[in-house]
Amino acid sequence: MEPIRYQAGELYMEGVPVSRIAEQFGTPTYLYSRQAIESAYHRFANAFSGRPAMVCYAVKANSNLAVLDLLARLGAGFDIVSGGELERVLAVGAPAARIVFSGVGKQTHEIARALEAGIACFNLESASELEHINRIAGECQKVAPISIRVNPNVDARTHPYISTGLKENKFGVPVTGARALYRTAAKMDHVEVAGIDCHIGSQITSLAPFLDAIEAILELVDELTRDGHNLRHIDLGGGIGVRYRDEPLVDINEYAGAVIQAMGRRPQELWFEPGRYIVANAGLLVARVITIKDNEGKHFAVIDAAMNDLIRPALYGAWQDVTPVVQRAGESVVYDVVGPVCETGDFLAKSRPLCIAEDDLVAIHDAGAYGFVMSSNYNSRGRAAEVIVSGDEIQCVRARETIEDQLRLEQKFKL
Repeated sequence: MEPIRYQAGELYMEGVPVSRIAEQFGTPTYLYSRQAIESAYHRFANAFSGRPAMVCYAVKANSNLAVLDLLARLGAGFDIVSGGELERVLAVGAPAARIVFSGVGKQTHEIARALEAGIACFNLESASELEHINRIAGECQKVAPISIRVNPNVDARTHPYISTGLKENKFGVPVTGARALYRTAAKMDHVEVAGIDCHIGSQITSLAPFLDAIEAILELVDELTRDGHNLRHIDLGGGIGVRYRDEPLVDINEYAGAVIQAMGRRPQELWFEPGRYIVANAGLLVARVITIKDNEGKHFAVIDAAMNDLIRPALYGAWQDVTPVVQRAGESVVYDVVGPVCETGDFLAKSRPLCIAEDDLVAIHDAGAYGFVMSSNYNSRGRAAEVIVSGDEIQCVRARETIEDQLRLEQKFKL
């Protein structure tokens, strides 16, 4: 049975009517299906069951402690991009030896803390960062395991804001300069060359860009091996897309088969960094219709969720399905679904045929990734509650933020 489905005209998540959750916790609220998260993780991990591999969940997609805890229990590794994400992963008891630290701007205190914790690897993004980490590791009397993120100049054919594998992107080291940087790293006292890393972007819906990147990376791996480097792992990043509307999907088993075939007899362990793939389709953002508005034939459904709760439509022009929580009889009207924020860009969906009325509940689908984590307090709005559903059980895993929560960190001018 699908974890998110209609049953007798009402939207359910696992064994619970979504309307019951909204009544208990209010709106807007993010809901996550435990079954959907665990199933997606198992699909990815099982696809590579034929050889050594570590699936490092990309924490930036959804960093709620309960989500991290579920994945840690399954044996996931974690891909982090900040000191804050490191502390979240450690807080749920995940082994530091299964954490990889990515990102172009790691700060001194973040690097020192990661060295203290004993993480598996730093994914380096530049020659400057290599020098930086070597110096900090020396000051900490540690040796930092490193891989170099190589930019293969592959077009991921995705939204330009989430493309990371082209030479004009800020990420990684050009493939043409990687060998020289590896030679430099091998001579340093406080870094240890452990692997190689590549991540070309997010929401990729075709196998071809992955195959192009893998070909370029494995050619470099062979060159580095001939140079005498003992690479223990090859990190191929994440980026496999999910279906929001009618996108084609990369079959995970086909992807795994292509990777394993390309690897041949190479002995390195494979690492991956999926985020969206694990959590996106597991989530709903539930909101209530405040006002139905007609501006000379242009129809608006104003809901209590806004761009501060889910910025993807405003930021990327992203499409996510919007449906009534309880289906009603009648004719549909084409609405722009908008929020209360004082911006014309505050929309969740445009031109959607819906049969709804004021006070109805609506669900924004596939909201488990890059939803709550990108939310803000714009217009002094409190961030939404977060709830996980497991079978017939419900747990609020982040309380709704109040105005008191916001004001607690501020004070009036006293000078």
